Amino acid sequence: MLPTDDVKGLFTNAAYGMFATMANLDGVSDTSEESVRVKARDIEGLMVGWLTELLYYVDAHELLFRRFEIYEINDKHVVARAFGEKIDRDRHELHLGIKAVTRHMLEVGRKNDRYEATILFDI
Repeated sequence: MLPTDDVKGLFTNAAYGMFATMANLDGVSDTSEESVRVKARDIEGLMVGWLTELLYYVDAHELLFRRFEIYEINDKHVVARAFGEKIDRDRHELHLGIKAVTRHMLEVGRKNDRYEATILFDI
């Protein structure tokens, strides 16, 4: 994952990276949007909760997201909107299915004045 200067960028990049693992996002439009609110005890739990909540929309509503706007974020909560569209198997190029976001080897934080994360997915 690319390092970023702020926590918003880190969470946005993590979400985009997860969805880019699942599909080619070039053909996904912004016709649907969902509000996302997650609370956690720490930033690691927040990252897992954020990505897990987004993954819920794939499983329950067959949505692919390609754009994320984070309105509020700190180490314990995130408020955002995710933009994308319903999966169309004839139009979207799907890749790997992600079953879960794991805590195994999870790292979220600052390194050399940049934010970085290491996240492993259960596929």
